[in-house]
Amino acid sequence: MAREITLAMDRYDRHFPFFDGTVKAPEGFSYKALQVGQSDMLRDGTSRHEQMIHHNRFDVAEFSMSTFLMAIDRGVPLIGIPVFPRRLFSQSCMFVAADSDIEAPSDLIGRKVGLSSFQTTLSLLAKGDLKFEYGTPWEEIKWLLTTAEKVKFDPKPGVSLEYAAKGVDLGLLLEKGEIDAIFMPHPPQSVMKGQVKTRRLFRDAEAEEKRYFDKLGYWPIMHIVAMAPSLAQDYPELPGALMDMFAEAHRICDDYYSDPNWSRLPGIRHLYEALRERFGNPWVNGFSRNKKNLERFIQYSHDQGLISQRFAPEKLFVASTLNT
Repeated sequence: MAREITLAMDRYDRHFPFFDGTVKAPEGFSYKALQVGQSDMLRDGTSRHEQMIHHNRFDVAEFSMSTFLMAIDRGVPLIGIPVFPRRLFSQSCMFVAADSDIEAPSDLIGRKVGLSSFQTTLSLLAKGDLKFEYGTPWEEIKWLLTTAEKVKFDPKPGVSLEYAAKGVDLGLLLEKGEIDAIFMPHPPQSVMKGQVKTRRLFRDAEAEEKRYFDKLGYWPIMHIVAMAPSLAQDYPELPGALMDMFAEAHRICDDYYSDPNWSRLPGIRHLYEALRERFGNPWVNGFSRNKKNLERFIQYSHDQGLISQRFAPEKLFVASTLNT
């Protein structure tokens, strides 16, 4: 009888092939794809990441890169495969009021910035980029948080952290001048719907992202694929098979865009071609080609007091996947 593997992930285009069954499981296995977004609350009020950390509810799950580093540092029984299903640049996720006098990262020194949680991967990346890419110490900024931390940590001495009242709309705080910026991949609805007028900190965020990409050579990782070490030990062929499945899902997804009307967005094929010209294929899985990206994340996490040491990225993965 085939061993069923539960896969918890969000329904991105590159994951559609899991949900419609066009990706096939290897011999001896079957799988059940579970749509669980990163912020979706399960019946007990916990999220996908919390369920993997505390309850091993899923066999395999898409997992926050930042929280994963913290879990590994604390000896939580998790292990990764070098598949990275979510990536973002920080530069497009930094918002200020439309009429703000903030024109450069250094203008944020002494100001207050709204985040989700301190350890959210985009928060980690943005703070790290401020310091190491733009010479703006994140320690000299005041941080307003809206979400409880999934893994407990002790903030660095002198860091200004404050929690917003439950249900507060950061967009309205920005409009009132109570905060000076928002760093989030999903800004509040008041911002997304245009009720609060904002702009990105980087006025030409796309150009800045291209400069960053050309300099560092990667599109920053947001999520990793995690599993229980015992599962990898019991089925040593599974980590490699999962990597093959995710690779096949990407190949299938890539073909979606051959149809110029696959998406509801007009001109999607033109955009697809333009982005391929600009970035090549930035969806690169495997360990060796992502090692520099991972090392930088570990540096950021250690600098922000989230992990106790700058360990080698090899520590994060099933040993059999390190030659990828």
